[in-house]
Amino acid sequence: MSANQSANARRAAGPEKAREEDRELLRRYHRNGDTGAREQLIQRHLPLVRSLARRYAGRGEALEDIEQVGAIGLIKAIDRFELEREVSLATYATPNVVGEIKRHFRDKGWAIRVPRALQELNASMSGAIERLTARLGRSPSIAEIAEDLKTTPEEVLEAMEVGSAYSTVSLSTGPSGEDDLDPLETIGGEDAGFERSEDRAALQPALERLAPREREILRMRFEEGLPQTQIAHRVGLSQMHVSRLIRKSLTVMREELLR
Repeated sequence: MSANQSANARRAAGPEKAREEDRELLRRYHRNGDTGAREQLIQRHLPLVRSLARRYAGRGEALEDIEQVGAIGLIKAIDRFELEREVSLATYATPNVVGEIKRHFRDKGWAIRVPRALQELNASMSGAIERLTARLGRSPSIAEIAEDLKTTPEEVLEAMEVGSAYSTVSLSTGPSGEDDLDPLETIGGEDAGFERSEDRAALQPALERLAPREREILRMRFEEGLPQTQIAHRVGLSQMHVSRLIRKSLTVMREELLR
């Protein structure tokens, strides 16, 4: 059954049933590490991604590329979803998808000079992704794409960035050439990178007081934004144990910073 047929079947069965099915798949993924359930969730909600991506068509990016960026937001929403939330996955995923697309336009919408080697690698990536998807039955990872193209994951990531090297287009400009977006939505803010650099320098002595496992748990929780259930699955501990380690680590770091 195609993704559109699946979406139509869910609508016919009613939104409540679709929400229950989503939560069951989320439980299988977050509690049991079932990656097949994760893939099903992605396929079930791709029509939502396509619908949101169409709002940003005609602004200097191919619709297919915008959909791929939106799919990244969907995957992040699935990975970060906490089962205690009372909202549906679609409701939670929508701002994540839109936010990912807006960040893409904000951060990548500048014309830059790209090395020819990266342009050629970018051109060959679509075929590699199609081959791997057909062979693996799922979306390939960066490492798998790099292996297929006989290059490094770092170069694959750089080549992906090449696809965003287009001439700048105002986010307030619609497909008809008229301003149909609120300009306030496109206003940027101060670069938080400087403040984060200072925070990292201040936190480094406190982090060094922690054991490697505790540092890795904090990294997954606060850098990757993973829920405690998923962290527990990765490190082979119970969720309660992970929660205690996080509280203990934060206490140790707080004492070090106060000193």
